[in-house]
Formats: sequence, C-alpha cells, structure tokens
Amino acid sequence: MRIILLGPPGAGKGTQAQSISNKYNIPQISTGDIFRKNIAGGTELGILAKSYMDKGLLVPDNVTIDLVKNRLKEDDTHNGFLLDGFPRTIHQAEVLEALLKEQSVAIDVALQIEVPREFIIQRMTGRRVCPNCGASYHLEFNPPMLRGTCDDCGSHLIQREDDKRETVVERLEIYDFQTAPLIAYYTEKGKLKTVDGTKAINEVFEDIIRILGEANDHH
Repeated sequence: MRIILLGPPGAGKGTQAQSISNKYNIPQISTGDIFRKNIAGGTELGILAKSYMDKGLLVPDNVTIDLVKNRLKEDDTHNGFLLDGFPRTIHQAEVLEALLKEQSVAIDVALQIEVPREFIIQRMTGRRVCPNCGASYHLEFNPPMLRGTCDDCGSHLIQREDDKRETVVERLEIYDFQTAPLIAYYTEKGKLKTVDGTKAINEVFEDIIRILGEANDHH
C-alpha cells in the first residue's frame, strides 16, 4: 500500500499513521522525521535544511523533495509506505508522481482525515498543562477536579502558546490554503478517500481499514 495522509493539525493524524503503519507493516514517513534524522546525521541536505529552519524559514521545495526522494529509495519502502506531511503543494505531488512512475508504482490512496475547523479549535484550545509535573487536562473532555489546578501536584495550569486560539486558527488557515489544491488534485485522479475524524479513535481506524481494503481489491 502506498498512502498519502492528509488532515489538518489536531485531526489526530499521528495516532492513525502509527496504527496504519503497524497493521500494514509499512514505514510511516513524515517530513519532520526525515529532517530530524538528516540533521542529526549531519548529511549535506540536513545541514542545508537546518540553515533555513534556524532562521525560522520554510525549507525550500527542492530540498524537501530531495530528502523525500532519498527516503523513498530505502529498502523498507518496497512493500509501500505512508507519507505524512508530504506532498504539501501541487508541485511536490507532481514530482512524487513522476518519481514513483520511474519505479512503475503509484499512490493507491490519498486519505483525508476530515475534521471541521470549530471542532479542532475546541479540541486544541481546551488543552491545559501543568508546568510543574507535566500532567495534561482538557477543559471539556478531561477537566481537573479543581478549576485551573493540577490534581497531582496542585500547581496552576497553563495554556501552551501552540494551543492559543490565534495560533490554532493561523495554522488551520495555512493548512487550508496549502492543502485545498491537493484535495482537488487527488479527487480528480480518483485517489481521494475521506474519513470522519470526529469519531472515536478506534472507529476512525476501522473506517480507514475498510477504505484501504477496498483500494487494495481494485489492484
């Protein structure tokens, strides 16, 4: 199976990616991991990527593409892979397609975990963490016994910068802007499948297994 995973920040992609990777015995390839691995390994591309990241800039397309290209050449990708965070643009999608064509393979499914914006905002902005012992809470789904206070150590709970409403909204807007064209691209190719990410984690996974099973039957 060769799968692309699409879904906004906070849609629970990481959890599902792990489950898919385990069930189908295919590597989960995320651009973040590739960057970290190359930076840690001091590779030429890693050093180049780091020079942009240190300045707070986005790593340019061609560097990202080269890193992914190298990763897809590794032996563990022969039975397939799950791509998370790539492609992010139509250009990257086209390069990926050409790259796979050289190996006479193609993407089976672009799997979109769909979660309404308000749902994500509520899920992420409700998070609270204890700066002292690291315990985490959610105002709605897992509130502390005493409002604003950690059950474990009694410290005052805080909201992380990443979970503030304006940060969440900004990330969702960037995602929509970047990914909307990709959704159209894979829909046109008949590859897009969508699951409802608002369901319970195990239910979302069951839906994914069903979709992947159907995609496999078409081979």
